[in-house]
Amino acid sequence: MRDLPLPLALTARLTPVVVLACAGWALTSGPFAASSADGPEAGGQGAGTTGTRSGSASGSPAVPGASSGTSATGQPNAYTSAPAPCTAVSTKTVTALVPGAKTAGKEIASTDESVRRTCSWNALKGYDYRWLDVSFEVMRTDEAATAAYQQRTAAKSGGGAVPGLGDAAYSVVNLTTEKKQQTREGVVLVRAANALVAVTYNGSDFETKKAPATDEINKGAIKAAREAVAALLGGRSQGN
Repeated sequence: MRDLPLPLALTARLTPVVVLACAGWALTSGPFAASSADGPEAGGQGAGTTGTRSGSASGSPAVPGASSGTSATGQPNAYTSAPAPCTAVSTKTVTALVPGAKTAGKEIASTDESVRRTCSWNALKGYDYRWLDVSFEVMRTDEAATAAYQQRTAAKSGGGAVPGLGDAAYSVVNLTTEKKQQTREGVVLVRAANALVAVTYNGSDFETKKAPATDEINKGAIKAAREAVAALLGGRSQGN
C-alpha cells in the first residue's frame, strides 16, 4: 500500500490502515456503500483532464451505466465518459491533504473506464496517516444519476448539503474506533447532470491514537470535491 519503508515499530500498528485502505477503495467504487460503526458527526458546509461532454446521442457505448442516451426531456446527456481522476485534484491540494503522498496518485483498475474511474492517494508521515479517493461515475441519464444520488445519500443519514457544488452535493463525516485507534472519515457525493463524483478523505494518528478534527476532514473532502467537479465540468470554478 505504501512504497516507502516504515519503521519496524509501526508494523503492527498499521494493520488497521490496511483494513481502512480496502474500505476506502470499496466505498469509492460504490459511493456510500458501507456504513460507519460510530455514526455521522457532521454534514456539509456552505483542474485537471475533463470528462467528455456529449453533443448528441449517437456513438453510444453499449455498457450498463454508460451515458448512452438522452434524458426524459429528450436532451443529450451532458457526459459520455469520466475524466482522468488522478489529474482532477491539483498537486497543491494533494500535498496539503495527504502529506508525503506521491502526487501522481494511483488509479484503481476499472472494468470500463468510460463509466467509472477512481484515483487514490495515501501516505504515512511520521505517525499521521491520510487517505484520499476521488471517483467519477457516468450514468445513462440525469434521472438515473439522480436516483442513485438520492439512494446513496439516504443510506448515510446525519450529513448535510454542500451549497454551490454541482446540481446537488452531500457531505458526511464519521468516526470509527478499532482497538482504541480512532479514524475519522469524510465523504462527499456530488451529482452533476448524469455524472456522480465521490470523494473519501480520512486520517488517523498512530501515536496519540486520536483522529483528525471533524472540521479538518470535512473541509478537506469538500475542497477535493470542488476541484474534481470543476475537472468534470471542464475546469469551471466551483467556488473557494
